[in-house]
Amino acid sequence: MVDTTLAFDVYGTLIDTNGVDTALDKMLAAASDRVSTALFSRTWREKQLEYSFRRGLMQQYESFAACTSQALEYTSRFFDVPLSDPQKKDLLETYRELPAFDDVPEGLDRVRDAGFRSFAFSNGSREAVEHLLITAGIRDYFEGVVSTEDLRSFKPNPAVYCHFLRESGAAGGNAWMISGNSFDVLGALSSGMKAAWVWRSPDKVFDPWGQEPTITVESLASLAGKIKQTE
Repeated sequence: MVDTTLAFDVYGTLIDTNGVDTALDKMLAAASDRVSTALFSRTWREKQLEYSFRRGLMQQYESFAACTSQALEYTSRFFDVPLSDPQKKDLLETYRELPAFDDVPEGLDRVRDAGFRSFAFSNGSREAVEHLLITAGIRDYFEGVVSTEDLRSFKPNPAVYCHFLRESGAAGGNAWMISGNSFDVLGALSSGMKAAWVWRSPDKVFDPWGQEPTITVESLASLAGKIKQTE
């Protein structure tokens, strides 16, 4: 029997990118009449992803860290919030040590107890993801880290999902993408993998492309059980 292999997205699925908000709060205090911390943070995250999509399509690769830095610069200019170079450096360092979502440890415990193989699979560099998982206290749950930087591209390029299958030694029909990002779920499905959408917030809408996730979970705590129900 082929083992079930899970590819866990990192940013926005295992790791809460809103963890940077505490640092942002202090820096945006003087500009609170122009932009809230939540809006600044969301715009930064959305621009980060947009830059990775655009660079992938243009085949002009820069690292995910570079996309993050350039997105911060854009957001600062867009909201007319001047940040000093030391402030930008502090924010980017904070992005390297973000917390895991509250449901992650329990969910990963149950995945391990179920006997599934688990890998972290990210647009981030292997070094950045390793550091992030270690500081969040969850690195030991994973057999390894697979990074799209190996192909100098980003999700949802079909090639990067094939790269994951090769690196993990998994077969598409027995491999699952676990992600809170609908573009990632759709990318994996289009590449022959199964996919679980992590829907933590009722405000989030799955892209209406006529294709649905294999399963949807509101918490990682229910992931292992729902996957077992499909077997």
